[in-house]
Amino acid sequence: MADPNSITIRISPGEAVDRLTILEIKSERMTDAARLANVRRELAELSAVVERHIPKRDDVRDLHDRLKAVNAKLWDIEDDIRDCERGKDFGETFVALARAVYVNNDERARLKRAINEALGADIIEEKSYTPY
Repeated sequence: MADPNSITIRISPGEAVDRLTILEIKSERMTDAARLANVRRELAELSAVVERHIPKRDDVRDLHDRLKAVNAKLWDIEDDIRDCERGKDFGETFVALARAVYVNNDERARLKRAINEALGADIIEEKSYTPY
């Protein structure tokens, strides 16, 4: 019988690295002990999988680092948007931050695709948005 507490799926290397970078950021920035324990457990499990399946190459490491930087920027943008929301400030700063979300998400998608292409992945995430 399948374990209802854990679901195994095939994902692209880009998706795995993206998730890994998000967990790395959470482990660096979160302070709540219970939440941090959950994040660290998931990070340890995913790190082990990534170590087994994704080659340690300079190009992939560079893409990992760039993806982590974009995800860290998105974390900061989301925090700033929530600050605006809390203060009911929906002016120019809020609009600029909201626009920065999709610009950075587009870069995030490009980096994930670059990882997949660099590694010859057979699963490639596709995005389809109206150009801006």
